[in-house]
Parts: sequence; structure tokens; C-alpha cells
Amino acid sequence: MSNHAYESAAALRPHRLEPTALSELAGRFGLAVAPGAGGVERVSVVGVSVDSSDVAAGELFTAIPGFKRHGAEFAAQAVDAGAVAVLTDAAGAEIVLRDRPGTPVLVTEDPRAVVGPLAAEVYRHPSERLTATAVTGTNGKTTTSYFVEAILAAHLGGCMLAGTVELRVGEQHVESPRTTVEAPVLQRLMALALEEGVPAASLEASSQALDLRRMDGTVVEVAGFTNLQRDHLDYHETMERYLEAKAILFTPEHARRAVVCVDDEWGVRLAEKVASDAALQLDRVRAYPGEADTDWFVTDAAVSMTDSATTFVLHGPEGEEIAASCPLPGLVNVQNAALALVMTIRAGVPAATAVEALSQAHNIPGRMQRISQRDGERGLCIVDFAHTPDAMRLTLEAVRAITPGRLIVVFSSDGDRDHGKRPMLGAVAAELADVLVLTDENPRSEDPQTIRDAILEGVRSVRPDLHDVEQVTTWRGDAVKRGVELCGPEDTVIVTGKGHEPFLEIGGEFIRYNDAPVMREAVEAKWGPIASDAAGKGSRA
Repeated sequence: MSNHAYESAAALRPHRLEPTALSELAGRFGLAVAPGAGGVERVSVVGVSVDSSDVAAGELFTAIPGFKRHGAEFAAQAVDAGAVAVLTDAAGAEIVLRDRPGTPVLVTEDPRAVVGPLAAEVYRHPSERLTATAVTGTNGKTTTSYFVEAILAAHLGGCMLAGTVELRVGEQHVESPRTTVEAPVLQRLMALALEEGVPAASLEASSQALDLRRMDGTVVEVAGFTNLQRDHLDYHETMERYLEAKAILFTPEHARRAVVCVDDEWGVRLAEKVASDAALQLDRVRAYPGEADTDWFVTDAAVSMTDSATTFVLHGPEGEEIAASCPLPGLVNVQNAALALVMTIRAGVPAATAVEALSQAHNIPGRMQRISQRDGERGLCIVDFAHTPDAMRLTLEAVRAITPGRLIVVFSSDGDRDHGKRPMLGAVAAELADVLVLTDENPRSEDPQTIRDAILEGVRSVRPDLHDVEQVTTWRGDAVKRGVELCGPEDTVIVTGKGHEPFLEIGGEFIRYNDAPVMREAVEAKWGPIASDAAGKGSRA
């Protein structure tokens, strides 16, 4: 099969799935036939979907009540696309049968609670036949999942990836629409992996996805936790509720083993919760100096000024001393690397194999992604996803350690999200960077200047005269180019906030954009073409 990037996950479906009788599903999950619906006795399904624009012939469409509209309003579109039956609630059944009389309709009180396990049944429980892992946490999910993917692939010969950046099965891949796809999509991706001979899966699990039950029906061999920092409080409202959502992954319904970083109080609390019911085997990991009880801990972390990698020693519960190299700078990435090592070791990978594969896991899209390496003429130019105050602090501290000259940061904050973090981001940037280039991120429905003004409040709290602070209001790409323009051979310029993201969201419009190719273009305009290996293992947009 050739390497092919599809436009959407619709193309990523198994092709040799045995049909499942709808009546069998109804009996197994306690589903009733809606009054007036078509019969289900002779109907079989070969897949499940919750998106009317992503339905294939022979599938069951699940119509879920949404925040604004009921999914049943789109059932007619799904039937026209080939859906042979609909699963919904009583209110949804009325809508479906009004628009498409005679459609086979199954009814349950909470379709969202049923669709994950039901899809797992239709796709023959693929997570239980893969060496599957999942990682959650505020920051580090993507980096850790790529580290895990590299290690599992080295050990087993292949590993699918489903997370924030992409959905990848073998040589087929698409941009990911969200960190964790809907439950039926996840099940069919794992079923496709098995069909393609891919034996492992590295997944990301977001807090919203766990809360919305997108991981239901999925059981992983090892679940990992990075950290919990201020983010998504527009959804969860409090840090306690945020942790509760993350903790869903660390239950027997979703995992057999837990590996939890205990570098912050939330990790300590999660580990205590997991340990209290003894349902999962638990490993605690500490990457930072601290007092928390732990099974694994890191010492001797040191960053290289020449290749931006960080070496460290991971100590295990049986006296192991594992010398390792993380290909990204900073303790924050050592945390991700240590977590990935313990997760994969617990999944059965020999430590030596894991260490070698980790050292080669270069240039993760939008995660400390080196566009150009320092070489005596060029400065170090990096794209990173850091978009919370804690992540910004850790990222800038990591980059400061490999910067002999000035540290230049190009940044902003997104619109229609947590307003409280904006001045905090400004204060951190003003404290740790030498030059600040303030721009726009995803303003969404807000006035971009309102967002920038809130950030500047935080900047002024540290740097009242706004010395070496610039605003670029024309276009984010102009700000990236300005950062490179200011960068000398001893300097580092880092663009934060969007990382891998392929769009700018402005006033309800999605505009195709990615920081990495814009920065690469600016670097090449200033210093000439980048060699294929100049940015580690090449630059990926």
C-alpha cells in the first residue's frame, strides 16, 4: 500500500468485517424497537457512526442529543448515505420516523452511553486484540504518544497512532479532527489496524473525550498520566472536576495498568485514587526533584547545547538504572520520555529496545519541533504547542538552557476560551524571554486586540516599560517572520500556542495555516535552504 494522506477519517475503515445482526445488538444492549419503526430481524450492520457526513453503506447511525441540536435531525442524511438503521433516544426516534418512515430504529435512554461498547462489539473488540496504550494529561499527551508509538513500533513492527495531530494506520494517515475521535471512529481505526497487520496502538485521551464517553468500549494495556495544569476550565469549571474526568481512564473498564507521573499534586492525588481500590497495577513516576512517593524516578538530567537532546537516568523499583536520551530539550520532555519508557516496559518492551527507539523519536509535529538547528550562522528556530501558563514556563525554561544569546518568543492566546490565563501567559513570557513578539492565535469571535491587551496586562506586571515587546497585528505569519528576522546565530526564536494546528480560526472562518512551514520559509529566506537533516531528522509541517 502506498503512503497516502486522506482528507478525512472517512477513508479509514476495515474492509473485511463480518456483519452483526441488529437483533443481536438489540438483545445484548437492551435496546427497544421504536413504535412504528421498520423491522430489525433481517438487518445486519458492518459498522457504526455518530456523524451523518461519515456514514458508509451498511452501517448503524447513532443519533445523539447534542449541545445545540439533536443528531436525529441528520438521520435522513445518514440513511441517504447508506445507513441501514438508527440508534437514538425516544425524542430522536420521533424525528427519524417523521423524516424517514419505516426506518429500522432502536431506542435507548442514553445513546452516548451505549455507542462505545456497541461499536466495540460490531468491530470485534479490537483494543483487546492490540497492544494498546493511552495517555492523558494537560500537557505532554502528544509528545508521549509519539514516543510510545516509536517504541512499540520498534518492538512489534508497527503501531497505529490516534491523537491530536493525526490518525495513522500503517501508511494511511489523515489530520486528526480532535485529540480523541468519537468512539465508533476509534473502534474502526483499531479494527483497520488489525486488518492491516498493525499490532499496537498509541492513543491520546482528552478530558472532554473521557467525559463524553468516547473511550467507552476501549480497554488499553497501559494508561499513562502526564500532569494536570490550568486549561479547559471553560468546560470543566474547576480543577477538581478536570481531574475527575482524567481519572475515568484509570478504571478497569478502560485499562489494565496505570503509570502516573507524580510531579504535581494532581498526579499524587490520582495515584492515591488508583492505589486505593487496587483494581489496576500502578507505577508512579517522578521526573522532577520532589518528595512524592514513587516507583520510578529520574536523576542526572542534562541538556546538550549541540543537539538539544536531554540525557537522564531512570531508576526503577527493582534497582534498575536505565540511561536514556530524550531527543527534545528540557525536564518537561524528560517527564514525557520517562512516562513513555515505563508505559512501554510495562507493555512488554525490553528496556534496551525502548531506550534506542526513544532516542530516534525526533521532530514531533508542533512539539519542540526544530525548524533550524544552531550551526554558527543560523539561530535555533522552534515551533511548540505551549498554550498554558505552566507549559509556557516549562518550555521557555527548557529553551533558555540551550540558548547562549537572546530568547525570542512569538505568542498569543486563543479567543472564546479561559480568559484568566491571558495575563498569566504575558507575565511568564516577560519573565523568561528577552524579546516578546505578540500576535494572534485563534481569536474566534473575539476582538484580537482585546486578547492582546489582556496579555499585555501580565507583561506590564513584569516589564512596565514594555522594553523589547512588539505587537504584530497584521497576520500571524508576519509575526513568525519578525521573530526569525530578530534572531541571530546565538539566539533562539520559539513560536508557541498553535504547534501542529492546521488552521487559524477567525470570526467563524477556518483559514488554512501552520506555523512550521511559515517559519521554515522565513529561515530559508534569511539563511538559505535547510538541509534535509538540519532540523534533527527533517522538518515536518
